[in-house]
Amino acid sequence: MDPMPMFPLGTTLLPGSGLPLHVFESRYRQMVVDILAADGPPEFGQVLITHGHEAGGGDERSSVGTVARMADIQAIGEGRYAFVAVGIERIRVVEWLPDDPYPLARVEAWPDEEAAGGGPPTADMIAAAVERVGRVLGLAARLSAPEAPEAAESPATPGIGVGADDDPSVASYRLAAIAPLGAADRYRLLAASGPRVRLAVLDEVLDDAEAMLKFRLS
Repeated sequence: MDPMPMFPLGTTLLPGSGLPLHVFESRYRQMVVDILAADGPPEFGQVLITHGHEAGGGDERSSVGTVARMADIQAIGEGRYAFVAVGIERIRVVEWLPDDPYPLARVEAWPDEEAAGGGPPTADMIAAAVERVGRVLGLAARLSAPEAPEAAESPATPGIGVGADDDPSVASYRLAAIAPLGAADRYRLLAASGPRVRLAVLDEVLDDAEAMLKFRLS
């Protein structure tokens, strides 16, 4: 395992999702330069900062993350870069190495696993999750636009882009990415062993999200 450049952030990037980034700190500017100069796709590992801050170092980092590939890279002056980090696959950190000059780690791929006692989610499970996410997104839309009709609370499945017959891993990550959740909840979903478990965790965390949205709307 060759060392991989790592970019700890206060957010969770899921496979299949995109994250716009503006790189201004000197160590990460150097990381971008090194990645672009290396052979192969321009990739790094992204993990969630569990304690501490993004700038300056001294943070505590999660052990599960995502390989991110840089797309739409732009040099924006003074050595800074802007690009979109696209989540490619899930990884586990095997060993953190010294930050010299930026975070480095040895990592291994962690594909989705089958849940003990059960296979991948059924089409009915995915359809139920799509309906649930659509309902919660409808509540979030009403909160951001109070003048919208109450019918906006109904499931917005056509705009979700997930079908009951989609690949279970792809569907579960997509639903986790578009649900109105915080970084810690998204990390729980990233760290779920497989799509069946991920959908169960998603249903659980949406309980709190839905209750909070209904409270704020009331």
